[in-house]
Amino acid sequence: MWKANYHTHTTRCKHARDSDEDYVIKAIQAGFKEIGFADHCPWPFEDGYVSPMRMDVVQLEDYVSSVKSLQEKYQGQIDVKLGLECEYFETMIPWLVAEKERLSIDYLIFGNHFPEIESNHYYDHTPGDSVKAIKDYLRVSLQGIESEIFAYMAHPDVFMRGYKTFDSHCEEVAYRLCEKAKEYQLPLEYNLAGYTNGGYPHPEFWKIAKEVGCSCIIGIDAHESAALTNTEIYERALLEIDALGLTRIDRLFFA
Repeated sequence: MWKANYHTHTTRCKHARDSDEDYVIKAIQAGFKEIGFADHCPWPFEDGYVSPMRMDVVQLEDYVSSVKSLQEKYQGQIDVKLGLECEYFETMIPWLVAEKERLSIDYLIFGNHFPEIESNHYYDHTPGDSVKAIKDYLRVSLQGIESEIFAYMAHPDVFMRGYKTFDSHCEEVAYRLCEKAKEYQLPLEYNLAGYTNGGYPHPEFWKIAKEVGCSCIIGIDAHESAALTNTEIYERALLEIDALGLTRIDRLFFA
């Protein structure tokens, strides 16, 4: 098995801790062959809004420089990849794609946290507890998948953190999201942070993902370096994925 994690944050997002290098060291100690940093993407909000949950645009080049220096320092011990976790804000996608190319960023993962530009919405880690909220989540999820700019979709079942009962509305969201992911061959992330946050990984969602034929990839969603050495939750995820019969992807490949 190629043990890898492509969902690692840094202190720049304002809700993580430990140095960038700490994450690499812990990953090596835990036997990872590859670690990908995918901190929350900065966005150039036109109204000057400063997000409380992501790096500022002026920090992006420092982030890139730090990760690339770790790539060089630990070459031969572990593969270090450079990514970002991004929403699908349609009007700002051209900026994102241009920055990815300019800075030679390896990959983007799709973290659907907001139905519209963040500055118009209070961030509370969840799409909300109403039918409208999860339908908005679905709408933006489909758009993001169709954009074909992402390596995979992070925590696709995150809507179950706010919407507590898996009812017919959730079933519709799960089927449509999974069918779109299957159509575009986009892996879905089995997100381990949900074990702490609550609500996900949700078994009913993943049963549908299995039925539809989606592939999954484990994402630790590390906001502290110790998360990478928590073998208990990693083994738990492997057992759950195997029990569900999901097709698991171990490794991403980048052009």
